[in-house]
Amino acid sequence: MSENTVKPLLHFVHGNSFPSGTYSMFLDHLRSHYDVHATDMVGHNPAYPVMDGWKHLVQELIDTLQQSYSQPVILVGHSLGGILSLMAARARPDLVRCVVVLDSPVVAGWRAMLLRLFKVLGLDRKFSPARFSEKRRHIWKSEEEAYQHFAAKEMFAIWPPGVLRDYMRAGLKPHPEGVTLRFTREVETTIYRSLPHGLGRLLRRPPAMPIGFVGGTDSVECRQAGPAATRKLMGDNYVLIEGGHLIPLEVPAATAAAVHTMITGFHLK
Repeated sequence: MSENTVKPLLHFVHGNSFPSGTYSMFLDHLRSHYDVHATDMVGHNPAYPVMDGWKHLVQELIDTLQQSYSQPVILVGHSLGGILSLMAARARPDLVRCVVVLDSPVVAGWRAMLLRLFKVLGLDRKFSPARFSEKRRHIWKSEEEAYQHFAAKEMFAIWPPGVLRDYMRAGLKPHPEGVTLRFTREVETTIYRSLPHGLGRLLRRPPAMPIGFVGGTDSVECRQAGPAATRKLMGDNYVLIEGGHLIPLEVPAATAAAVHTMITGFHLK
């Protein structure tokens, strides 16, 4: 690509509880190929409240794309962000060139029916990450204390050096007692508890552009959702790389390479 070539526009949407700055290393790898932009933090704009099925969050993404760009963009989303990207692309195909989701499995069929039942009975809190997020520690005396708190946890300990520091920079803000999470545990919990149970509609009428899936071989979330619906929706554009649910944070270079390979394979015009 020559210096005078305009890079394709790419918009990234993050996963639940991780502001987009957490993904700096992953996004930096993509910047050599794309003009990368990102949604800073989903769910915290009172104009787009978190409600069951994420309808307003989808509308927030649609409005962002419509107001920010004069042309369709490549959408890349992780987990929550991937589902929002698929739903926005289905609703407004004129705004999107293609979609690549990162470990965003589609919950459909009997699993979706069970999810809906659990919501009605109030059991979803017991069987989702909400049971952890609503009690998550969210105040520390300093950024360094917060860093040490997370670094001691297995999930964060496997991240490359620098990614956890990016999370601290992007994810903390001042608090009278020190620092606290920007992405509130209340919003995080509400997002978990409002997971759409109508994603089967995507199988009946998929987005009208190329879509693809890059997931982790050890993803608990994908295992719980089952691969059938996602594979059916994505067809041949279904790739697994070594890692868990947080692949763009665990293996940012490998994830970015897989995303770029998939987008290249779409042969966009």
